[in-house]
Amino acid sequence: MTIVEAISVILTAAPAGLTSREIYGKIVEHNLYEFPAENPPAVVNSMIRRHCVDLNFPTSSPKKHFKIVGYQGKRPKYALVESNVEKTDEVKNLNPHELLPEEIIQEAYKKHIDFLRDSLKDAIMKNDPAFFEQLIVDLLIAMGYGYDKDSGIVVGGSHDGGIDGIIFEDKLELDKIYLQAKKYKTGNTVCRKDLQAFVGAMQNVHKGVFITTSTFTKEAISYAKNQQQKSLKLIDGAMLTDLMVRHELGVVKTAKPLVIYKVDQSYFG
Repeated sequence: MTIVEAISVILTAAPAGLTSREIYGKIVEHNLYEFPAENPPAVVNSMIRRHCVDLNFPTSSPKKHFKIVGYQGKRPKYALVESNVEKTDEVKNLNPHELLPEEIIQEAYKKHIDFLRDSLKDAIMKNDPAFFEQLIVDLLIAMGYGYDKDSGIVVGGSHDGGIDGIIFEDKLELDKIYLQAKKYKTGNTVCRKDLQAFVGAMQNVHKGVFITTSTFTKEAISYAKNQQQKSLKLIDGAMLTDLMVRHELGVVKTAKPLVIYKVDQSYFG
C-alpha cells in the first residue's frame, strides 16, 4: 500500500475531513504504512498537498485525490475529492509549517511581483503625460504588435485629435491600431464619454486600445464590449503593470532564474 492509498483509506471513513496530522495518527494507529522517513507527519502532509485539487504549484501531481473542506484553527482539513462535503468559505490562512518549500517560494514570488507592479505604477505617475504616451507605444511593440520595433509612433499633443499613438501593422501602413492614454490618479475613472470621443477620433481605423493608469466605469466597459463598428480593447492600471512585467518593459532581471526540482520517479523504477 502506498502513502496516498493509506491516506485515502483513512479519509474514506472521515467524509467531514481531517488535518494532515490527524490522518498521520490514524495511519499509524491502523498500521497501514511503515514510514522510513525522519519526519513522517511532514511526508503525509506533503503527499496530501501534492494531490490536492485546491493547490497548484510546480511539483504538484496532475492526479488529484483530495480537497480542502474546512479548517481546524489555521490547519486545513482534507477529504476525498468524491466526498459530498462542501468546501467552506473560510479564508485561507495557512500556518507556514503546513506549506511545502516550493509553495513558500511561490508565495514569496507572488509578493515580489505585487511589489514590483506597485513600484511600476509609482514610477509611471511620477513622469509626465508625454512619457506615458511613449510607454503605451513601447508596450504594444513589446507585446508583438507592429511589423518591427520601429512601427509605432507617438502623436500626442494639443492637436492630436484624441489619438496619442499609432501602431502600424504592416510596412505600407494600411492597417493601424490607434492608442489613447489617460494618466489618471486612482479614483479618477475613465467614463463612457471618454471612449465615445476616442471612437469618434478613430474615423476609418477599426482597432483601438485605450490605456489608463486608473480604472474604467461599468458603463465604459459595457460600451467597449458592445461596440459594433470598432474593435476596442481596454487596459486599466492593474493590467498595464501586469503586461509590463510579463513583457519586461521598464524592468530588468537582477538575479539568475531559480530552478525548482522534483524527484524523477521513473529513474527509481
